[in-house]
Amino acid sequence: MPPRLELRNITKSYPGIIANDDISMSIMPGEIHAVLGENGAGKSTLMKIIYGAAQADSGEIFCDGKPIAAHTPATSRALGIEMVYQHFALFESVTVVENIALAVSSSFDLDTLARQITELSNRYGMPIDPYRRVHDLSVGERQRVEIVRCLLQAPKLLILDEPTSVLTPQAVVKLFETLRQLAAEGCSIVYISHKLDEVQELCDTATVLRNGKVTGTARPKESTSAQLARLMVGAELPEMHVSPSVPSDKPVIEVRGLTAPARDKYGVELKNVSFEVRGGEIVGLAGVSGNGQAELISLLSGERTHANALSIQIGGKAAAHLNASERRKLGMAFVPEERLGRGAVPPHALWQNAVLTAHRSGLVRNGLVDRKQANSFAAKIIERFKVKANGPQSSAQSLSGGNLQKFIVGREIALEPKLFLVAQPTWGVDVGAAAFIRQTLVDLSRSGAAVLVISEELDELFEICDRLLVICQGQVSPPLIRTKTNREEIGLLMTRVDRGNGTNGRGEVAIQD
Repeated sequence: MPPRLELRNITKSYPGIIANDDISMSIMPGEIHAVLGENGAGKSTLMKIIYGAAQADSGEIFCDGKPIAAHTPATSRALGIEMVYQHFALFESVTVVENIALAVSSSFDLDTLARQITELSNRYGMPIDPYRRVHDLSVGERQRVEIVRCLLQAPKLLILDEPTSVLTPQAVVKLFETLRQLAAEGCSIVYISHKLDEVQELCDTATVLRNGKVTGTARPKESTSAQLARLMVGAELPEMHVSPSVPSDKPVIEVRGLTAPARDKYGVELKNVSFEVRGGEIVGLAGVSGNGQAELISLLSGERTHANALSIQIGGKAAAHLNASERRKLGMAFVPEERLGRGAVPPHALWQNAVLTAHRSGLVRNGLVDRKQANSFAAKIIERFKVKANGPQSSAQSLSGGNLQKFIVGREIALEPKLFLVAQPTWGVDVGAAAFIRQTLVDLSRSGAAVLVISEELDELFEICDRLLVICQGQVSPPLIRTKTNREEIGLLMTRVDRGNGTNGRGEVAIQD
């Protein structure tokens, strides 16, 4: 039986960088094959070449033993090749069903397709309203749309680029069941992920890339996470050092009785949200995507204001009525979950993106941008956070997702904030970079900053947070002390806010085993 997919000597270069260097690999029918590597190792470029979204400079691609000439995504779909991109390929101004209809080649009517979407998404534990506009969806919900779009086509080869980045543990279990069923039916799956525990659980084989080259292969189920990580980064991963938290006497941010209506019929109403974050601690907010995180983040960051000025206080000052710029003047920094579009302007150079939020740090003088200072500022971030880029002149969209995330996080941390809000800090970031970012967040908090982390990665929250909050249907639970709770209890709260537990003097819940 010929391989479902075979790559021979694939090479692809961009100005100043060889993204793929003489790569060869093969995937058999029904095989779940992982492609591992650091950010910038060439994984996403290779997947785009397979899917036809980019053309290799040299090399050959075979599908079921037959050569594929220069091709496009349309011809790939005709061959049964489907791909879920790390950065979603969706039109925001139209509905879910209209987006999915664009990929359907056979005749259909929207109502029938909508019913199929509802049935399939519910069957696999990823419920989607087909008539919602993509603009109104959270990142996690958009991920579901991409996955369901591919599954509707009954693919022969399915490429998944970081498919579980913003899925809940329960949704990941459902997805894995789906992928195993697809594999049992003969579908080959190419799986890109930085979550090594997932790779070990799901994948049959793995190809490891480093600096655009194949550096090894492995059987994940027979390897340890440490062994896989060493293959990826070429060295031992740094160990996390989390010293005990010594919170400040007064909160840096205090939210009291924050209630806000949904901005549209698909949004989530926030109901009497109250919590605080003190200097010297990290507080994590867990929750299933689409339960009010986006609404809360927009109110905390100043993207959306509130008439009750005292419902959000920063440094003891009423702030709910202030816009984002005014809150930044109070010492706030913010990393949104959407890297491209909100965190950075895709076609702009990194030094220009640095100016967006760091203009108060000597990058603007007399109303004019000091390009020398802006270049220097961006260069320091690139060096400190080990961002793979061709210098400050590189555009944001030219970076891999993980490298852009490192740059955005570095830009905000370089501002030395008193309050740091960060959503999905390590989404799509490789294991080495994720460890570095998490350690940086810990160090920032221990230097006296208040850090609020909004993440759907429970392992991440348990690794770095001192206290945990859970948001469900627009309500936020009382804070839980991390060392006195567990993933199972958090998982229950993620689906049902339970305020019946006893609390201590600071309103903290200590759940008993």
